[in-house]
Amino acid sequence: MTQTPAHERVLIVDFGSQVTQLIARRLRESGVYCEIHPYDKVEQMLEAYAPKAVILSGGPASVHEDESPSVTHKVFELGVPVLGICYGEMTMCAELGGKVEGGHTREFGRAEILIERESPLLAGLGEVGSKETVWMSHGDKITAIPTGFHVVAASEGSPYAVIADEGRRFYGIQFHPEVAHTRAGP
Repeated sequence: MTQTPAHERVLIVDFGSQVTQLIARRLRESGVYCEIHPYDKVEQMLEAYAPKAVILSGGPASVHEDESPSVTHKVFELGVPVLGICYGEMTMCAELGGKVEGGHTREFGRAEILIERESPLLAGLGEVGSKETVWMSHGDKITAIPTGFHVVAASEGSPYAVIADEGRRFYGIQFHPEVAHTRAGP
């Protein structure tokens, strides 16, 4: 009896962003199978779901506040690529030993990132030294990145606008690539 191959699944962990559905739409438009699951239900379904990659969505919370949403550490033990978008990058940093602080100037709307280092994450976006127009939406600020990460791009308000740990295939971005306001996004 021949077994039908399973989809290569991408798991989108939802932290309440207004654009989480748009992230899924962009993936599906690219031919990628994905499902959205709320952050507080991921631990129970993670092993059975067996994602090939994980995206940590944005959200309106602040990582530094009591009872802020977080992802199970098991996500980082799967051996698959993990991409944190906005709040997703912040919760990844907090979970892996970085530092996030509140009370900084809010960065919202159009911004420019300066690409400082090559990374597969930004392949096709621009060369090292180029500036790219993106869409930001955050009030907290990452002030230290976890061990193993390096800066790929920075903006005026976010020195860690794009970070990567290429060895573990963990990536974080402070902007929203899925929205039309990010020039090279969709």
